[in-house]
Amino acid sequence: MNAPLEPAVAPYVLARTEGNVRHLTMNRGERYNALSSDMIAALSSELSRTAADPSIRCVVLGAHGKGFCAGHDLKELRAHPDLAWQSELFAACNGLMLAITRLPQPVIARVHGIATAAGCQLVSMCDLALAAEGARFALPGVNVGVFCTTPAVGVGRNVGRKRVMEMLLTGEPIDAATALAWGLVNRVVPAAELDAAVAAFATIICGRSRAVISAGKQAFYRQIDLGLGPAYDFAGDAMACSLLEPDAHEGIDAFLEKRSPKWGD
Repeated sequence: MNAPLEPAVAPYVLARTEGNVRHLTMNRGERYNALSSDMIAALSSELSRTAADPSIRCVVLGAHGKGFCAGHDLKELRAHPDLAWQSELFAACNGLMLAITRLPQPVIARVHGIATAAGCQLVSMCDLALAAEGARFALPGVNVGVFCTTPAVGVGRNVGRKRVMEMLLTGEPIDAATALAWGLVNRVVPAAELDAAVAAFATIICGRSRAVISAGKQAFYRQIDLGLGPAYDFAGDAMACSLLEPDAHEGIDAFLEKRSPKWGD
């Protein structure tokens, strides 16, 4: 057996495909999978490759080690005390977060241990999130003199304003049950059942029309930040167009004929 790779040369993200599901696993467990510049670049690269692969129907984002993601690498941040470098890092991280919502495939966060600061943001930007019972979530920047302003963008679109401000102003963690109640995650399960719960969601998604899922995901994120009237205008046009697509014809006919649909993709 080959000796394990040294941490310095091991891939930042491990990618494997099972059927139509791409598993992306952050691979810096000894650093709690901090979103260093290298980790951001690796995740962005894997998402780009995944977007271009029509055989992939769903993505599972997980992590090795004791926790999901502890946010940005504080040592790296302190090593670059200049505005240009900091701005470039946050632009890259912002691009990563947006890439998740723009990905044609749904992304499921598989969360264990801690998801803090930008790691909590990463959970919030995934389309679905499942957490182990022992998971903890926090926006703790205020504890070290930094307000979690960019993580609040994603978390604030999942969690009510007063609740996200509680996380931002106190820096205190919330447990998985609270994250579920507040809308940050979809399910909380025992750690031993986490993979099965994620697989159940992925299986359901893979059984739907790829074209419908992709278009529907993009339409959702486009309308969600519009005003009520413009959102309905956009969504109405999108639905009217979708009903003219072959998969809509097949899906409706299959329902009326009491049979399983045969998707075009």
